[in-house]
Amino acid sequence: MTDAPTWLLIDDDETFLQVLHRSLDRQGIGAAVAHSADEARQALAQQRFHHCVLDLNLAGDSGLQLLPDLLSRQPDLKVLVLTGYGSIATAVEAMRRGAVNYLCKPVTVKQLISGFDPLATAPELRAVPPSVEEMEWEHIQRVLNEHDGNVSATARALNMHRRTLQRKLQKHSYWRN
Repeated sequence: MTDAPTWLLIDDDETFLQVLHRSLDRQGIGAAVAHSADEARQALAQQRFHHCVLDLNLAGDSGLQLLPDLLSRQPDLKVLVLTGYGSIATAVEAMRRGAVNYLCKPVTVKQLISGFDPLATAPELRAVPPSVEEMEWEHIQRVLNEHDGNVSATARALNMHRRTLQRKLQKHSYWRN
């Protein structure tokens, strides 16, 4: 294993991070973990990383909004976006914002490592069509991103009461992977 972590793992799911960290360690890959956008920014300020695994949903915050900030701090950082609910729209948006790849959970460590290989073939997003709830969530995320995370503006654009949107955002953070 290398002395300094070369990967940064950003996910609000502590159990997932522990398992992923141990699995990468067994592969000889050093990693640091961050449970929030603020922790990720602090880690990037303290050291240089080669790879970053970024969860799409960070306790209600958007990994897509954090992505450009990560790349502005370390332009050569290779960021792979990981999500429990994949869609073509968020995959395209992640790539547009600078991600090198986009994978759906669950993934193996081998899939994750090969996800950073630019010569690897793009994985299938999903064999099973998304549910109505997943499609609604993806639409909400897309509109939320268009309004830079502003919940009130997003609610107006969706023709939805702000409190209803807030409940949906809060609820989703509990039923995601």
